[in-house]
Amino acid sequence: MKTAVFSAKPFEVDAMEKANVKQTHQLVYLKEQLNENTVTLAEGCQAIAAFSNDNLSAPVLDKLSGIGIKHITLRSAGYDHVDLKHATKLGMLVANVPEYSPYSIGEHAVTMMMNLNRKIRLADRRLRAYNFELDPLVGFDMHGKTVGIIGTGKIGAVVVRILHGFGCKLLGYDVNKDEKLTEKYGLQYVSIEELLENSDIISLHCPLNESTKCMINADAISKMKKGVMLINTSRGAIVSTEDAIKGVESGHIGYLGLDVYENEKGLFFYDHSDQPGKDPLLNRLLEFDNVLVTGHQAFLTETALRNIAETSLYNLGCFEKGQSCPNLLS
Repeated sequence: MKTAVFSAKPFEVDAMEKANVKQTHQLVYLKEQLNENTVTLAEGCQAIAAFSNDNLSAPVLDKLSGIGIKHITLRSAGYDHVDLKHATKLGMLVANVPEYSPYSIGEHAVTMMMNLNRKIRLADRRLRAYNFELDPLVGFDMHGKTVGIIGTGKIGAVVVRILHGFGCKLLGYDVNKDEKLTEKYGLQYVSIEELLENSDIISLHCPLNESTKCMINADAISKMKKGVMLINTSRGAIVSTEDAIKGVESGHIGYLGLDVYENEKGLFFYDHSDQPGKDPLLNRLLEFDNVLVTGHQAFLTETALRNIAETSLYNLGCFEKGQSCPNLLS
């Protein structure tokens, strides 16, 4: 199946090529992001492989359908960037990669916690200037701290297991409770209000939908402990950036770790070093020593890239053969 791979990055191409060895797909790698202006690059293809920052809104889907695209495989677990109802209306089949490596993201979340706690970035910068004073580098023991995990699916469960090893007290909030996490790791499910009020550290691992959009806002932050650490490796729009900045400025948020950012589309995954500083909110975030931002790299491990590539091509194989696809969304 001839497939246009939009937003193709060098780190993906190798994994896709290795996964395609046993397949017969003709992959057309496009560095361009999918939007209304780039749809025509997929002409002559039967399918597209889209990344998490590609635009799959109704107008784009209409144009894709107009050039004969009927199959879409997402190189991501999340699908909030896809108008699934419209895709179904157009008769398009859309599949995702529901699980590629929960360890990659869960481990990155804990890495951000430890980096902020032990002030690794600040320590490195000071040491490179030959300043070995320790005064501003005091951290805290993770052991005994209360960590609230919002979203205890596969990724949240990895965080639970790691933090249990640290000796943390674990609180969880999820519409679907995993009793095994309670039995094995002592995770206590509580209301969202109780989690916000009692957690020293809060880590977000929930999908983006109408109920979670900007769920971390001024009201939610006001309920948190003063000096709380907030980590987001899920979706940028779950956190109101403006409210988070105000929380950091006031000292209510003591530490902020973001692998995702509310306004990251068109910004993350690209080199803007020749024109830096055009996003005022991101610029403000980067001014704080107690804020750590990574560019949506939590998923970026060799294992995850291999699994994403293999599952994406598996989905294409199902489409081509007319077989039922277990990863089908529409």
